[in-house]
Amino acid sequence: MRVFLTKALAVLSLVVLAGCATTAEKKWAPDAAVAAARYVKPGPKQVTLFTVVSNRSNAGAHSGLLINGSERVMFDPAGTWYHPRLPERNDVHFGVTDQMVDFYIDYHARETYRVVEQTVTVSPEVADLIIARAKAYGAVPKAQCAKATSAVLAGVPGFEAIRHTWYPNKLSDEFATLAGATRQVFTDNDAPNNHGVLMVQVEDDVSPADNHP
Repeated sequence: MRVFLTKALAVLSLVVLAGCATTAEKKWAPDAAVAAARYVKPGPKQVTLFTVVSNRSNAGAHSGLLINGSERVMFDPAGTWYHPRLPERNDVHFGVTDQMVDFYIDYHARETYRVVEQTVTVSPEVADLIIARAKAYGAVPKAQCAKATSAVLAGVPGFEAIRHTWYPNKLSDEFATLAGATRQVFTDNDAPNNHGVLMVQVEDDVSPADNHP
């Protein structure tokens, strides 16, 4: 179990089981909010695939993609995860710090679901190409998280093993064959109806009501 050094900032309304949301919800944060939230993580440029897997059936429930290029964003197609300090344009979240990555994992991992994290190091050009493709994809309809994620990756140099698929586990299996791919699994003992209840505290303790995109 991963220990997260996070504090409660606010309480989210309880949502249904982890996975893709029921409808394609179009969102478009203003330019100023996106520019203000922009975060650049030092170090290698990387692409990380998150796969939420049922502990009961081992079925894949959700796919998400973290891309660290000239900025760091989370492509969470048809997902229910959000934070009021992260501006969102359709399914791309901006300003994703390490703390927010922890929050993303903690939001999905609980007694009935585990999170598989797979990472590859890429060139800056490839990272930014994937970011551009994620931004251009648009709002993702229900049950199409793996379809959207695989479409963003398919055809990108170095990702030739990725094919279009509707299935998170299949995408995860293909990602595992990429050169240099690492894998880590996160579990949590939270009750199934308790996931995503607590939000991580933002660095300056500003109320989410004052910063909702």
